[in-house]
Amino acid sequence: MDLFPLFNSLRIASISAVIVFFTGIFAAYYIAKAPRIIKGILDVIFTLPLVLPPTVVGYLLLLVFGPKRAVGAFFLENLHIRLTMQWWSAIFAVTVVVFPLMYRTARGAFERFDENLADAGRTLGLSDTFIFWRIRLPYCKQGLIAGVVLSFARALGEYGATSMISGYTPGKTATVSTAVYQLWRTGNDELALKWVLINIAISAVVLLCVNLLEKPQRRRS
Repeated sequence: MDLFPLFNSLRIASISAVIVFFTGIFAAYYIAKAPRIIKGILDVIFTLPLVLPPTVVGYLLLLVFGPKRAVGAFFLENLHIRLTMQWWSAIFAVTVVVFPLMYRTARGAFERFDENLADAGRTLGLSDTFIFWRIRLPYCKQGLIAGVVLSFARALGEYGATSMISGYTPGKTATVSTAVYQLWRTGNDELALKWVLINIAISAVVLLCVNLLEKPQRRRS
């Protein structure tokens, strides 16, 4: 049994989770302080990939990173780097698809933050930077960790956008989700079922971790 799809899925999901962890936190923090109209517009834009079909997201990414498109052609002609049909091409797709999960979770955590703590810190002469890193983030850490864990789980099972921008090449771009489809399509149901069970097992462990993170938060509330 070739374990490359599992390895590839784990590294894509891990890299994407790290990216959305930081981008989701800072987007949620600064958008929360934006004027109401701008906040509403950006909130719609950042949440849109959550409700769009993954194949639509993949198609839109191909319009940007495809070898005959502006960005893709620039990298291909000047740097000889093809942005599609590589294993790391899936990182673009997965990051866009799972970003709304981290963003919405982070925004919810920040909205539950007691601003009186920040005001008290300012009266003591603490900077906003210090308050953000030493007060706000520790207070919201359980919600933020739950968000990145959920993002990782979603990234691990992403198929639609991933298959469009990175395709399926055994030993090169194959992931668990694309391998399941290809194995089913070729009639290898036994191996496809093994990958399905592996994916279910990993997802169950991830969701269990999320539940364990939420319990202390409920008790503290």
